Amino acid sequence: MVDDEAVPIVLLHGVGLDSSIWRDLEEAITAGSCRTVTAIDLPGHGSQPPLGGSVTLDDLVDDVAARVPDRMHMVGFSVGALIAARLVRRDPGRAATLTCVSSVYDRSPEQVSAVGERLHHAARDFPGSVEASLQRWFPTGTPVSSDRVEDVRRVLLANDVSSYLRVYEVFATADKQIIQDVPQLEVPVLAVTGSEDSGSTPEMSRRLADAAEDGRAVVVEGIRHMLPLEHPEHLAETLITFLDDRTGACHD
Repeated sequence: MVDDEAVPIVLLHGVGLDSSIWRDLEEAITAGSCRTVTAIDLPGHGSQPPLGGSVTLDDLVDDVAARVPDRMHMVGFSVGALIAARLVRRDPGRAATLTCVSSVYDRSPEQVSAVGERLHHAARDFPGSVEASLQRWFPTGTPVSSDRVEDVRRVLLANDVSSYLRVYEVFATADKQIIQDVPQLEVPVLAVTGSEDSGSTPEMSRRLADAAEDGRAVVVEGIRHMLPLEHPEHLAETLITFLDDRTGACHD
């Protein structure tokens, strides 16, 4: 292991969100270690221009690869995890580690049908699909504050709907594409999700970690899909421990 304090952590968010989803995690990481963190907006999201047409997983990877450092710890959430995994496989020297947060992996036929229905719902009634997502992610009793939930609602409703649907289609299908990528990854892999995540299930994270040559799965009890918001401190601790174990501790 070598000290990698100069290697930044790069964060990729999920469909319909933007880099602000990572705010609490960034604060938790920088408070607990000397590692640097950078979060970018995915194509067609946040500060990035709307997409001009259909996109593939590799199109998204090409865009992201042009905007991230030459050497990094790659962290992706949801569709960001699929993009991160493909990027690390395509450019083996680019990443020191890969962390997949709340990632899908090899959906069952029933799970394929469910995500397809959510895509169709968004195409028919985008505002209604936003509310359905919020109810699924932040049910009564959620530890996430009402202000943060409202932040997420604003980000989702601000989307260019065409861009959202194009990236969501990638999210709905691309987990099958990375099945061949993961066993060939040459870096340590962490797969972490919530025990109550019905879309990116604990079983998916375990399969992903088992498929990797050097994989670790972590399941956070009582957490749903939005782990970066529901328990950012736990996610930061899990990530820092993984990086320290696999690449060497960062020192002040």
